Amino acid sequence: MTTQFTGTGRLLRLYLRLDRFRLPVWVLSMFVVVWASVDALQTSFSDPLSLQARGVLGANPAAVMMSGPVFGLDNYTMGLMVAGELSLWTLIVAAVMGVLFMVRHTRADEETGRLEMLRALPVGRMAAPTASMILVALATLAMGAAVSAGLLITGMRVADSLAFGLATALTGMVFGAAAAVAAQLSDNARAASGLGIAAIVVAFLIRAAGDVIDYQGSWLSWFSPLAWAQQTRLYADLRWWPLALSAVTVIVLVTLAFWLVGRRDLGAGLGHGRPGPGRASSRLLSPAGLAWRLENPTFLIWAVGLFAFAVVFGTLADELEGVVDVMPAIDDWVSLDLTDLTSSFGAMLLSYLSLGPALLLVSAFLHLRAEERGGRLTSMLIGGSSRSSFLAVWFAVVAAQAIAVLILLGFGLGIGIAVGSGDTRWIGDMTAASFAYLPAVLLYGTLAVLVFGLFPRLTALTWFYLAWSILVLFLGELLRLPDWARSTTPVWHTPAVPGTEVDPLPLILMTILAVSFLVIGLVGFRSRDIAEG
Repeated sequence: MTTQFTGTGRLLRLYLRLDRFRLPVWVLSMFVVVWASVDALQTSFSDPLSLQARGVLGANPAAVMMSGPVFGLDNYTMGLMVAGELSLWTLIVAAVMGVLFMVRHTRADEETGRLEMLRALPVGRMAAPTASMILVALATLAMGAAVSAGLLITGMRVADSLAFGLATALTGMVFGAAAAVAAQLSDNARAASGLGIAAIVVAFLIRAAGDVIDYQGSWLSWFSPLAWAQQTRLYADLRWWPLALSAVTVIVLVTLAFWLVGRRDLGAGLGHGRPGPGRASSRLLSPAGLAWRLENPTFLIWAVGLFAFAVVFGTLADELEGVVDVMPAIDDWVSLDLTDLTSSFGAMLLSYLSLGPALLLVSAFLHLRAEERGGRLTSMLIGGSSRSSFLAVWFAVVAAQAIAVLILLGFGLGIGIAVGSGDTRWIGDMTAASFAYLPAVLLYGTLAVLVFGLFPRLTALTWFYLAWSILVLFLGELLRLPDWARSTTPVWHTPAVPGTEVDPLPLILMTILAVSFLVIGLVGFRSRDIAEG
């Protein structure tokens, strides 16, 4: 007799098999990044004076917003700095993984019809959500173990390292469980993922606001699951009880998700979207109008979010002078010109944030690939446009959005630096400097066009190249990567403006390469079959 949970074990084995490559990549990447980061920090901050200077910088409101609460300022240790540098971003990665894995095996399977096929077998109604939740728990526990292992191998304190890993795992479970609830409310995977990511963003903002009120965390911080993990006070005066809040929240959200599963039909969502207008806009009949309509929500979210980040990070420029006075070796940690610190710092931030528009561009072609897999791309091409012109217009629209975000980044950094320094010239200087990163951003996007046009099933691999670029840019100095490794990323070839003379040759070569990728991708898309499924 089939019960509600019949087949849970078999589905779990199936899900583990489907993620046999994806899951190890997440876990091993986390281990390597944590281990390498701690090892590099131990090398770069080897004396108490430099540690204390880093602690003072970390207590700045802008730094607290981006990193989390600061403890033990009277005796700032390596452990405290590791917690401050890594904890928040480790938690966010675990949270994102929890959301993506949960939606992949719940709402996405329903949307594509795979779950309906599985339910035709002796599989209970609750088997799929149960197997998905167990998978997310195992995945986040593995990631937590990777974090702890990366810390322990570098000689960090045992109890705090284990607490760090457990906090990472529980935070991933919290947002994975939240995604399970979102999967019951929405009727498509993209909306469910959006709700899950939105929950992470809201938690980040609440924690940021609370920690600005008090740099050790205020009453407002406790409304964020991210704060619960950080309030364990790792490597300070360790306390385990805040993690109980995460565990209780997981239980509540999982119970709610199960209850919602029993109150809806397979394939349907409990949240009903509002009806659209009686007549569609004529703009949707054109490739440009359709691309704008589909990508506009993502564009607006990225534009607002990255602009806010740019302003906040820009305000840190005024704090660096004091840090350099007591820590002149800071240029071993990040690429800074100590003779023109503000310009160098602005250029460094601009290079970091320029990957945001690149991510926006690449994600647009992953979206287009999803439309193709879902069988909707064929309908888009019926409107009379040729394949190559459709893809060219799609690229033009999303490239314009990415360029707008890039300019906003420069403008936001200029505002932040101007606020910190009192010199409004930085607004124009940083806005102008943002244009130097245009060839690099477009090169990432045209690479996605090339892969989509020639090898559509490999489109997702462009994420790996972006991930490599992020690793090189953020950890290249710390890990002391050789120049040949750094030169594989477009941003490395971009002049560090403002503050240095612009060599036009790399920009021209990247532009030529981007145009070549675009043309090859357009020709390939025109010649290949539509690859659904």
